[in-house]
Amino acid sequence: MTSLVDQLVGFVATHGVLAYAVLFLAALLEAVPVFGSVIPGSTIILALSALVPGGELQLVPVLASAIGGALIGDGTAFWIGHRAQREILTAWPLSRYPGVVAQSEAFFQRYGALAAFFARFVPPVRALVPITAGALNMPPPRFYAINVAAVVFWALAHVLPGVLALSILHEYSGLAHPTAFAKHYWMPLVLAGALICGCIVWWWRRRRGINMRMKQQA
Repeated sequence: MTSLVDQLVGFVATHGVLAYAVLFLAALLEAVPVFGSVIPGSTIILALSALVPGGELQLVPVLASAIGGALIGDGTAFWIGHRAQREILTAWPLSRYPGVVAQSEAFFQRYGALAAFFARFVPPVRALVPITAGALNMPPPRFYAINVAAVVFWALAHVLPGVLALSILHEYSGLAHPTAFAKHYWMPLVLAGALICGCIVWWWRRRRGINMRMKQQA
């Protein structure tokens, strides 16, 4: 698998326009139930992000491609689950993986609406929670609002660290023009902001759960 990814990166490095299509498809296919669990979408995105500091790819189109693919993939899976309801969870190909489906349902039951956010960062349930959320009748506006935020944070977390690390390497090895590194100084701030927001959501959810349990015990 690693050799295939290396070959793919080498190919798209000389065909820049195709790289964005590959990024889009990698993010989209990773959201396909069951099949998304074996698609190395995150690995491909991380690998292609390494081409940004050298100028082969541009940062904004890379982020846009990853975000667009993930949104369409998750959104389509949710819509299918919402239309088919619980029957989809016992239909092929999900019927062949009852353990993963059960894990996805448990994840959704534990975190509620925020499962749509947390699942983006937890393979293999990442490929099943959107369709599970739809099958369990999560309101579409709530799912899509949470999913958009999750996908944006997911894309930033996958793209920015590699870009920043290689920008530093290029800067201190003398491979980049001084302004090439300066334009990426904003990235740690964005990533830190994303992490802080994630921590706030987690803390708020935990505190709300504690308060609800206390009320029930009272």
